[in-house]
Amino acid sequence: MNRPVDMAAGLDLGLPWRNRFAALGDAFYTLRSPTPLPSPQWVGTSPAVADLLGLDRSWLASPAALDAFTGNLPIAGTQPLASVYSGHQFGHWAGQLGDGRAILLGEVHTASGPQEVQLKGSGLTPYSRMGDGRAVLRSSIREFLCSEAMHALGIPTSRALCVTGSPAPVRREEIETAAVVTRVAPSFIRFGHFEHFSHNGLHGELRQLADFVIDSFYPACRDAPGNPYAALLEAVSARTAEMVAQWQAVGFCHGVMNTDNMSILGLTIDYGPFQFLDAFNPGHICNHSDTGGRYAYNRQPNVAYWNLFALGQALLPLMDDQQDALDALEPYKALMPAGLQRRMNAKLGLARVEDGDAALTDTLMKLMASDAVDFTIFWRRLSHAVSGPLDAVRDLFLQREAFDAWAARWRTRLGAQPAFDAEATQAQMLRTNPQVVLRNHLGELAIQRAKQGDFSEVARLQNALERPFEEVAGEEDLAAFPPDWASHIEISCSS
Repeated sequence: MNRPVDMAAGLDLGLPWRNRFAALGDAFYTLRSPTPLPSPQWVGTSPAVADLLGLDRSWLASPAALDAFTGNLPIAGTQPLASVYSGHQFGHWAGQLGDGRAILLGEVHTASGPQEVQLKGSGLTPYSRMGDGRAVLRSSIREFLCSEAMHALGIPTSRALCVTGSPAPVRREEIETAAVVTRVAPSFIRFGHFEHFSHNGLHGELRQLADFVIDSFYPACRDAPGNPYAALLEAVSARTAEMVAQWQAVGFCHGVMNTDNMSILGLTIDYGPFQFLDAFNPGHICNHSDTGGRYAYNRQPNVAYWNLFALGQALLPLMDDQQDALDALEPYKALMPAGLQRRMNAKLGLARVEDGDAALTDTLMKLMASDAVDFTIFWRRLSHAVSGPLDAVRDLFLQREAFDAWAARWRTRLGAQPAFDAEATQAQMLRTNPQVVLRNHLGELAIQRAKQGDFSEVARLQNALERPFEEVAGEEDLAAFPPDWASHIEISCSS
């Protein structure tokens, strides 16, 4: 039996905490307070997320805030817990998993709706399995930076309030130091939560969880024609399709799309071995642990559907028959490619999708892949060449004549748009194709300095990633081609 943890005497942050997930009952979690870390220090903070939660920005830099978000100081009004879930990992049923190093403090009611606050790396939980419940500095910096970078790109994501570090040793491939990321999202409920209760025959709890999600986040499903749980599956599929289309359009590789890493709200969560593409390679594998290439860039759309199918199987006990689930999943097959084509059109400066646009995009992507063209730099240079010289774009290709032929088709398609305005189109493309993304080598440079106690590069990179479409003097290195050594960076599941 879970027993409430008395947080009444903890630090009062002045936030309107709620504990709705805790109210679901003992089957969903274990109450567990964070384990303190010695000598914490600030690594990075996000004033924008402080604003979201209603925290004073200046207070966020205080010693009390440092202790609270490292897990060293109880917070009044919270009810810390680790949730239980199961899932498929690399396509195989992994059984019971759960928050092995993340502790949910509670939920804050904000002007933007509910926001759960979670400490990642805050110590052992009953679901840590063979782990130590800790996160290391390098992966925590990457998650902090990428959460805020993705938000600035307009991609649905969890957010990161702050990251703190400690000299406490943590063993991975080598001895590293500990860190804690304070993560924020409307909910951290995953596909794996539903799989857990369904697989174990706990259909009452499965229904309770589904009702909670519908009532909290998908109320329209309650009144939808037919089965409300099928409507939930369809709504989750639509959000997931939208998210994955955005990933593909910006060249983002998640790296470990297990069902326990898939958000029921269609958010990008659990940043691990992610990568933004450098040279365009559709089959790029960003996760060194993914030896079979299951989560390669070009496989992400199909993997998302596979995961949604697993969610549909988990929800079957709540539906009238299997066809309900199949019908709910069917729209994904059209929504994802349609969403991606809309975004590719926007990247090309095309206001609407017309016949022939898919072929135009496909020809370009094949040419980029054949010549290993830098993904982000190509799109940015193209944005500057709506009506001017194409030399800087052309120089990215080895097959110059093939590019010239494609560019002529693109220019013709651009000019055929009603009331085409080159200046307005260029401005729109520059707001669509980022100048700066979190490339692996940029993160690595910030991490290496941070390991020496210098967090200035984390702050500099964060500042640029929060305004990814701006071109700022002094930040040219952040938008340059990656150095040769960048291709040798290996990012794995270990963190």
